[in-house]
Amino acid sequence: MRHAHPIHPGAPEPTLTSDTHAPCRTPGPGDTPAISARGTLPSRPDGLAGFNAASPAEAMELLLSCCRSLRWAERVVAHRPYPTVDALLAAADEAGYDLSRTDLDGALAAECPAPPHPGAPPAARTALRAAHAAYESSFGHAFVISLDGVRPGERLDRVLTGIRSRLGNEPEEERVIAAEELRRLARARLAFRMAERTASGRSEP
Repeated sequence: MRHAHPIHPGAPEPTLTSDTHAPCRTPGPGDTPAISARGTLPSRPDGLAGFNAASPAEAMELLLSCCRSLRWAERVVAHRPYPTVDALLAAADEAGYDLSRTDLDGALAAECPAPPHPGAPPAARTALRAAHAAYESSFGHAFVISLDGVRPGERLDRVLTGIRSRLGNEPEEERVIAAEELRRLARARLAFRMAERTASGRSEP
């Protein structure tokens, strides 16, 4: 099993497809519970203990900020309490492997394209926009890639290289790859959430 890299409180989130901390699609009428487009988190839970003790709605809200799949979030919530963060992340992995085609389509549809690095030159920004547009035109959803462990200065090249190499895939082949990247992305976001909320809880009097 792949383990997420250690995440230090206060460090930037390592594996985003957008500059938000959550999938970017705004909630639809049938989505329960709701989260904001920028992934606003509830006042609880703080760390693993808070996640275990949170109401189902609070726990679902946090999980949906990591992956916009109700089935995935419901499965992870249903197996609380978790003895360790590693156990929680393992459960998130297992739930990610069990997404149906419809679940996967919905979760992918909620993802945002990765923005260019703030310091990227105009030519690189143009190339990235064009690559994203070509990918979305071919596959019907945003390009998803986990950048866990990739240095900030290397992320633009990694995204561009990834899009260009995957544009040649057949739709079903790309679906398998995108599903794996989404699973890794959800896992790393959840690990970040646990570290983020723990750090926040420790800072409170």
